[in-house]
Amino acid sequence: MLRYVTAAVITLTLTGCEAVPIGEFSAFSNSAASASDTSNREYYKSDDPIIVGQLLFKDQAYGRSYNKFKAALNATPEDPVALLGFAASADMLGRFDQSNPAYAKLRRIIGNRIEYHNNRGYSLLLQGDLIGARSHFLKAYEIDPSNEWAANNLELLRNSVNYPRRASGDLKSL
Repeated sequence: MLRYVTAAVITLTLTGCEAVPIGEFSAFSNSAASASDTSNREYYKSDDPIIVGQLLFKDQAYGRSYNKFKAALNATPEDPVALLGFAASADMLGRFDQSNPAYAKLRRIIGNRIEYHNNRGYSLLLQGDLIGARSHFLKAYEIDPSNEWAANNLELLRNSVNYPRRASGDLKSL
C-alpha cells in the first residue's frame, strides 16, 4: 500500500514540474538569467531611508519621514536630498529649530537651485517671514519661470498677505 502512495506522490510531483535545462538553475531559486549584471545601476544602502522618507512625506506622515531623513543624514550628513527631506519634514512639524540649520547647510551645497529657494521660501512663509519668503520665491521664479511650484508658491504668498494677523487671545471666546 505504501508503495502505491509513494508512486502516486512522485507521479503528481513530476507532472507539475516544467522541463528546465540544467543551466537555468541558480543558488537563489531564480533563473541564472535573472542574475544579470547590475554594475551600471547606482544603488546605495543609505538610499533606503531617503526613499521611505519621501513616501512617508507624500503620505503626510511627517513625524515618521522626519525620522527616516534623520537616519539618512546619520549615514551621509551632506546629502542634499536627505537634507531637503529632513528640513521639509521639520517644517511641517513646526520644528524650525531643526529646519533652519538644515537650510543653512543646504545653502552651501545647493543654494543656487530652484529646489532650495522653493523649500526655503515655504519654510519662511510657515515661520511668518513673508518678506524672506517672497525673496526666495522670486529667486526660484527667476531660475525657471515655467516651474509650477515656483508659480504656486508666489500665489500662496499673495493669498497669505490677504489674511489678517490676530493676537493669540482673539479666538478664546469661540
